[in-house]
Amino acid sequence: MKNPIGNLNKVFDSRIRMGVMSILLMNEEISFNDLKQLLELTDGNLASHLTNLEENGFIKVHKGFIGRKTNTTYSITKAGEKAFKEHLEALENMIRGVHKA
Repeated sequence: MKNPIGNLNKVFDSRIRMGVMSILLMNEEISFNDLKQLLELTDGNLASHLTNLEENGFIKVHKGFIGRKTNTTYSITKAGEKAFKEHLEALENMIRGVHKA
């Protein structure tokens, strides 16, 4: 039997990073505050996971202002979309393919 977890991407092991990527896959862009509210996270917890995804080249950070207030938004990169879709496909294959020999 082939290793069922061999094609899973370790970056997406975290349920928070899975949630972020799922949201970004379905939305062109989303703000930090919206992500925080949707995932029910603290600033620090969300920020550390976003940094991980950014360092891996899976998301882009856009910093700007609305009036005088800072506004940070995030979007998925082409590499991030490809990696996440491959991860989801590997999950599906794992679920379908795992059975006793």
